[in-house]
Amino acid sequence: MIAPSDGSMMDPNHLNRAIKEKANALGLDACGVSVAGPLDEEAQRLEEWLGRGFHADMEWMHSHGPKRTDPTLLVEGARSVVSVLQSYYTPYEPKTSPEVGRISRYAWGDDYHLRLKERLFALLEWLQETVPGTEGRAFVDSAPVMDKAWAARAGLGWIGKHSNLISRELGSWTFIGELVVTAEIAPDKPIADHCGSCMACIDACPTQAIVEPYVVDANRCISYTTIEFRGDDIPNDIAKDHGNWIFGCDICQEVCPWNKFRTETTEPAYEPRSGVLDTPLDEWMSLDQEAFSARFRRSPVKRTKLAGFKRNVEIATRNRDSDPEQPETRALD
Repeated sequence: MIAPSDGSMMDPNHLNRAIKEKANALGLDACGVSVAGPLDEEAQRLEEWLGRGFHADMEWMHSHGPKRTDPTLLVEGARSVVSVLQSYYTPYEPKTSPEVGRISRYAWGDDYHLRLKERLFALLEWLQETVPGTEGRAFVDSAPVMDKAWAARAGLGWIGKHSNLISRELGSWTFIGELVVTAEIAPDKPIADHCGSCMACIDACPTQAIVEPYVVDANRCISYTTIEFRGDDIPNDIAKDHGNWIFGCDICQEVCPWNKFRTETTEPAYEPRSGVLDTPLDEWMSLDQEAFSARFRRSPVKRTKLAGFKRNVEIATRNRDSDPEQPETRALD
């Protein structure tokens, strides 16, 4: 039995219910719990993926070894992993005209790392007050933690064929975070995979980056080439299929049938910034460093830096000039 700060007794099952109620009160859309320990099956799949070279030049995926798949190496004595989801869906439709540069939905507003972590810190503080002596850390894509795997283990959804987490209640337009804590909290059960025979994401990917169900080759993924890739020489057979994407890509999520269950975000910071949905490519191309820094302050887009952003805009401009219909058709199929 666990003694919370108010002197009453709270068992692991009660604590599971209580932490979900607190997460909801903090503006988080879903919360689930799993037992902290090695992710043996996931570790094997990760090694196979790395062995096939599908991580491209993201060499950091090789780093930290066992820490990436065993949270007890990140928090000594960890007993539970608390996973949370926060919707970032806003009810706006991006312009698909080839004249306009498209930015991935998750980057329309402020950087989610900051907003989501604020709530996770508040949740951790509540847990530490409720269960004195609890130690823990909060993670939002900020350490070698397999966010999607833990969310799936906690029953918050399943990892779809496009490799994104899909929630039956929220769809896939969600951010994931977790607490790794020493408190014992009753775990939730994983849910079944509900992709079935659907191949919509695989069929829609313009660069054939989803090489088989549940396996994405980052070398061909538009999100990788427009965000993580730092060079200038994106292969033309991939660049020509970027369409008008200039930061990230949402096609596999846009066609996913489960996103009919999307839930609108309650976080004002994720609302689209001015111009993010309708700025023409020529205007984006004219940005200098000062303007780029001002427009994308506290935004995920700053990750590309000005040089990478302009490289993406140049590719989108070439695609527009060579095949004006391609971006719009690809985005809506």
